[in-house]
Amino acid sequence: MTTIVPTSEEDPALSVVRFVAELSWADAGPEVAEEHVSRLLVEAQECLIQERWLDLASLILASADIIFSKASEKDLECIYTVICHLVKKPESLDQVHEIAELIATKVTQQPNDKPGLRLKILFNLYNLLENPYSQFFVYMKVLNLAVSGKVTEHVVPSFKKMDDFLSEWNLGTKDKRDLFLTVANVLKDSKSSTKESFDYLIKYLETFSGDDALALAEAKEEAVRAVVEFVKSPDMFQGDLLDIHAIAQLEKDSTYAPVYQLLDIFLTKRLHAYLDFQTSHSDLLNSHGLVHEECVSKMRLISLVDLGTNESDQISYSLIKETLQIEDSEVEPWVVKAITAKLLDCRIDQINQVVIVNRCSKRVFGLHEWQSLRSKLAAWRGNIANVMSTIQANKIVDDGTQAVQGLTIR
Repeated sequence: MTTIVPTSEEDPALSVVRFVAELSWADAGPEVAEEHVSRLLVEAQECLIQERWLDLASLILASADIIFSKASEKDLECIYTVICHLVKKPESLDQVHEIAELIATKVTQQPNDKPGLRLKILFNLYNLLENPYSQFFVYMKVLNLAVSGKVTEHVVPSFKKMDDFLSEWNLGTKDKRDLFLTVANVLKDSKSSTKESFDYLIKYLETFSGDDALALAEAKEEAVRAVVEFVKSPDMFQGDLLDIHAIAQLEKDSTYAPVYQLLDIFLTKRLHAYLDFQTSHSDLLNSHGLVHEECVSKMRLISLVDLGTNESDQISYSLIKETLQIEDSEVEPWVVKAITAKLLDCRIDQINQVVIVNRCSKRVFGLHEWQSLRSKLAAWRGNIANVMSTIQANKIVDDGTQAVQGLTIR
């Protein structure tokens, strides 16, 4: 955080007013310039005396565009350091927020002009604020500026603190939606992490409940985007997306029902279902940038995992060949691909032409899967109890035997 060090007896704010005024009226001639500079200094002095901090900020920022176009970057940073410190003056949090809102709005008006410096100014402003809602407001301005000015790489590192931010800001549902969607867009534009961008998009969609139809309607486009990103991703195979209300609404939508059907195929069905879908919806796939060959490749892996989930512990080569619609020579390479993707934990028995499955990933983990896990845990708990009982019983017998052997006849 930048600190102001006074270098003269004049108030730093007045020095800034003088500098900006002289810069603004430099082309008007000395006499005209002197008149306007004097007038602005008088107004600024009155604001200081009467503690009208918002008016003082407005007075300086009226020439915000000129400051950015004519001042050097060093002068710019100094000027805005003084302006930003005005948020420390009022006692009222409402006034602080008004000043912060004014500064942030002015700074972000021309996002393509010196975007890196503008971000630096906003981060400085953020660090001067103590009110959580004002911090959130400025942070959102930072994110939007980063996207518009194409400098997202400067804000992505801050996402590591997102849990702390959410705890400090204590946001309502609407603000959380705005934050999650904006972060998802920043990550998408920066291309730093497709998976992380998708995760934030899902967080956004999860803020919608099934009770508010109007709110759900505004999430349709982003729900479609989530489906497309999931299908398109070569390394995302799992997700409880079908249970998210914002996505589930697509099932009965006259426009987006096929999109939901596609997601259902990738989460619950096998390759043949996708091929049937593609035959009648090739235009839909093309319109969303989905490549048929890539979809087939992903569905083959998914179908192989599904065999490991729903068939016996041993899957025959012939069943894999039939399900994946491949040649005999391709069976083992596809199994290796599934192992490499950590979707299957298995052994290949070439002699008996079977794949022995130890473990496989679940595509969805809904109520049925939780019930199955509960049953397995209950059985495991029962087995452990039986083992403990057996050990305890054997210990009692051994202790009794030793006691009998230790008796001495007198």
